[in-house]
Order: sequence, then C-alpha cells, then structure tokens
Amino acid sequence: MKVAGFTFIRNAVKNDYPIVEAITSILPLCDEFVVALGNSDDETEQLIKGINSPKIRVVKTVWDEGLREGGSVFAKETDKAFDAISPDADWAFYIQGDECVHEKYLPTIKKEMEDNLTDSNIDGLLFKYLHFYGSYDYYGHSRRWYRREIRIIRNNKGIRSYRDAQGFRWADNRKLKVKLIDAYIYHYGWVKPPAGLTNKLRNFNHFYHDDTWIQENLPETFAFDYSQKNPDRLVRFEGTHPAVMQKRVNAMNWTLDIDLDALSKQMTFRRKVLQKIEDLTGWRVSEYRNYKLIKK
Repeated sequence: MKVAGFTFIRNAVKNDYPIVEAITSILPLCDEFVVALGNSDDETEQLIKGINSPKIRVVKTVWDEGLREGGSVFAKETDKAFDAISPDADWAFYIQGDECVHEKYLPTIKKEMEDNLTDSNIDGLLFKYLHFYGSYDYYGHSRRWYRREIRIIRNNKGIRSYRDAQGFRWADNRKLKVKLIDAYIYHYGWVKPPAGLTNKLRNFNHFYHDDTWIQENLPETFAFDYSQKNPDRLVRFEGTHPAVMQKRVNAMNWTLDIDLDALSKQMTFRRKVLQKIEDLTGWRVSEYRNYKLIKK
C-alpha cells in the first residue's frame, strides 16, 4: 500500500498558518507528500524546505486572482497538488494548512486504509472534526460547524476538489462513497489573537468576494470580535493537542475574550431544539452531507 499526502499553501508566514505542523502530523503515514506552493511573497518556500524530508515534493503554482466565486481557487490549487501525486499511489491523504491529526489516531488511520484498500465500494475515508475557536482550550460544537469531511481518497484523478476545497466529488458531480472512521481532524483556523483573525478575514474573503464587498463588510477599520462569528456554543477541550502543535499551544499569549454563557442565549429557539436532539441522540437533523456514507 502506497500513501501520498497532499496540500496547497500560499503566504503561510504572513497569515500564520501551521502548515509545517499540518504536514508533519500525517507525514509518518505517507510515502510521498506533494505541496502545491502558490506564488507567495513571504518565506513560505523556506518554511516547507525546512521540514527537510525526502518525502516532500514542491510544485510551484500561480493562483488565479480572478477566481472570486465561492473560494473556487482553493479547489483549483488542491487539484494541482492531487494531480501531481505519483500514479502508483493507492490512497491520497489531504490536509489543509490549518488542520492537524493527533498522533494517537495514526495507527487507526493506517489500519482503515489497509482494511479498505481492495474494497471498490469505498471511494474515500471520512473523518470527524474538532473546530477550535479563539483558543486552544475551546472548540465549537453546534450546527454552525461541520462535523465530518473527506480527507483520504482513492488516487483516481476522476475525483476533484469540490467548491472551496472543503471536500471532494467525482468530476461529474457524484458524491463519493465513504466510510466514517474513528479519527479526528483538529482544525485550528480560528485560533488566533483578534488582530490575526482580522487579518485572516480580510485576506481570506478576497477569494470569495469582490473589492466592493470587502470595503463594505471588512473595511480597513474593521476589528475582529470573537462573538461576531457567533459560534453558538463552545465546549471546553479536555484532551491533548497533537505533539507537533504543542509549541504553538505553549506560546499562546492572548485571552479568549468572550462571554460563553451569552453565546447560548443568542441561539434561536429552533437551533436550541435541534441542538438538544443532537445532544441526546447523536442525530443532526437535515445535516448537509457532501458524501454517501457506507456502513460496514
């Protein structure tokens, strides 16, 4: 069984993405790792080269600045990395620049890839998610956060990154058939100090909206407030973070300034009822699923 990792990245230093941690968190499972390195104006290339692994292969790309509809440029860059994977790889393990896998899940992930290798009914493996918010101590747990997404796919180039690269589909828009595995992706995209999230929102939304929208909604005077995203509910994280993230966790030098009790009061009655159903049964009513779940 041959496994290839892949990701895309641009201006990781400027935007403070934990791309090194993301790559190294899954590198032990990979025989090769392709990085689609976008046209950066910071030290991202040196950052990637600093990992100093013979498994890593960098493919330099140029982002299409004209693609501003729904973040589709992210999918284009994901496909560039995926297409550069060696044809003899069996599985392709996708990780984004603000995601990590805890080392405790690596044996489970490897076993799932081995067990499903010859099952033609399985196109990919579905992961659970923890979305950390504002701090390494809290994660968002409500209908506003997606619970699951595909991160391992067959090395079949008929599979394409979907919309803004959150997941994958077949090129003809069919959903992939996937198996849910007992492993989590730790998502750290919202763990930054307020100034960092202000910068992220302004930069990130340039790939979703035109300049007029940016000026009206995220002007230069914009300052991020943790309550603005309205995460609905934050849960105290009682576990451990991946070892590769520990340096960042220890270096956290800001305080999560948010009233946790006030968050739940902002939820509408409907969302409160639906959340209660999920808490009691594990069923998320009318959940958006960008995949077909195969139970084995």
